[in-house]
Amino acid sequence: MSGDIRSFRDLRIWSHGIELVQETYSLTAQFPRKELFGLCSQMQRAAVSIPSNIAEGHIRAHTKEFLQFLRIALGSCAELETQAIIAKELKYISETELKTFLGQLDDEARQIRSLTLKLTNP
Repeated sequence: MSGDIRSFRDLRIWSHGIELVQETYSLTAQFPRKELFGLCSQMQRAAVSIPSNIAEGHIRAHTKEFLQFLRIALGSCAELETQAIIAKELKYISETELKTFLGQLDDEARQIRSLTLKLTNP
């Protein structure tokens, strides 16, 4: 890792993950009330899981552990993508909102994969 990284808060993928959480909460705020404990809650938990796993993995003492948490965060990206597609199919979000959100999510997943490769092949 770079000498400039002292905390998980210094990681771009963590900051971008926080932005995804904010966007997810914004999108799910428009869902029907009946989804409060269903899809809405699942999407919020998946989104929160992304920066949370990045933070937890970074604080661990070993690269192997960090890699495992990055893989979990990547899994949460896939989960959130699936849930966003379902939300669009249920007409809770528009096609435009879905495309914008998936673009942000894709960017996060690419950054996680890139860091994973850098840590795997130093």
